[in-house]
Amino acid sequence: MSFDVIVVGGSFAGQAAAIQLARARRRVLVIDAAAPRNRFAKAAHGIVGHDGKPPRAIVQEATRQLLSYPTAAFMDAEAVKAEPLEQGFQVTLADGSRESAKRLVLATGVKDHLPAIDGLWDRWGNTVIHCPYCHGYEVRDRQIGVLAASPHAWHQAKMLPDWGPTTFFTQGEFEPEPEELALLVSRGVRIERTPIVALHGDAPGLNGVMLADGRLLDMGALFVAPRVSIASPLAEQLGCTIADGMMGPYIEVDDWKATSVPGVYAAGDSAQAMHNASLAMASGTLAGVGAHQSLMV
Repeated sequence: MSFDVIVVGGSFAGQAAAIQLARARRRVLVIDAAAPRNRFAKAAHGIVGHDGKPPRAIVQEATRQLLSYPTAAFMDAEAVKAEPLEQGFQVTLADGSRESAKRLVLATGVKDHLPAIDGLWDRWGNTVIHCPYCHGYEVRDRQIGVLAASPHAWHQAKMLPDWGPTTFFTQGEFEPEPEELALLVSRGVRIERTPIVALHGDAPGLNGVMLADGRLLDMGALFVAPRVSIASPLAEQLGCTIADGMMGPYIEVDDWKATSVPGVYAAGDSAQAMHNASLAMASGTLAGVGAHQSLMV
């Protein structure tokens, strides 16, 4: 067996898992396709000791630190297949090569699926954003919009008046329940039922939103909680149980991030319903420790 553990995914969760294993003097390989969800953001926020740093810079420093341990290895590659062996697992890479390990940690992340509105993707991670705690402070005091993409969008709208004057765009589809509407109104949220059809301004900046009736409303930032899908097919290939979350599917895990498949662990956005960089790091730490403990047989 080439490695004790293979970690698929080298962003926040994967790095957190790998360094626990390297410090335990286990042979750990990180395989990373260099396409993290946060690649659209200029800076990461709310991470203790790293507030305001580019996500890529944080990950690069984590990789440098990881590789200072002699039992750690890193590979720039895409893992396309995972299958069980008699004594572990085999991972096949996009170039056809294979690596094997006694345990797997899946930290592959998720893909975002935005509504089909002109201009959203051009601004994603800049003025079209999803997490008030990650990006709200940077757009404070602007006119803030919340684009409803699911029945749960009103949760975002109720938070955002703490950062700026807020308009909730129901898109004519996601009308809040009466008690939800009452709370939004009490928080000073304006309700707009005419759908947004386009965004205005020099991307990635945002000056306003065009509505279906031709009105152009001033807007400096637009929050949207997109639907997500698990970015890699490996968990499904291995037969891991998949749960349904508010925003999309995620890999079901226990407190130590073990999946339903013995020997396979999962961490980060693909293994939890709530998505946040600090939470991803914490789950990666638990997955790394859980995988290490399982090797003590």
